[in-house]
This record gives sequence, structure tokens and C-alpha cells, in this order.
Amino acid sequence: MPNAKKSRVRHLAKAVTWRVIASGTTFLLAWFFFQDDAQAVQKATSVAVAESVLKMALYYFHERAWYRYGKLGRT
Repeated sequence: MPNAKKSRVRHLAKAVTWRVIASGTTFLLAWFFFQDDAQAVQKATSVAVAESVLKMALYYFHERAWYRYGKLGRT
């Protein structure tokens, strides 16, 4: 497999594993705050899913803004 393809696969794997870690952390924090509630798991899951979708969208627009307007590090 060429290095460029390996790099893309590696970046995708890192993005997915990071998203699992980040969403898992969010779930645990939300569960901790809702733990006295009978629906704590459902609420924590909802928070983790919403956080994941929202942060992926925000990251995309952040990247697009940097691509369009960011001059830092460009020659």
C-alpha cells in the first residue's frame, strides 16, 4: 500500500478512535451528573450523541474557515 494511502487510513483510524474516546468521556461525565435520575443512561447517551454530531459539524466548518481564511503556516 502506498504511503499516501496508509496515511489516509491512519488519519481516519485516529479520527474514529479519538471520537470514541471523546464521546465515551462525555457519556461518563453526563452519567455522573445524572446518576441519581432513573433515566441516567438514556440522558447520558443523548448528550454523548448530540455532542458527537455537533462537534463533528463544528470541526468541519472550523477546518473550512482555516482553509479559506487561515494564512498561518502557509508560504
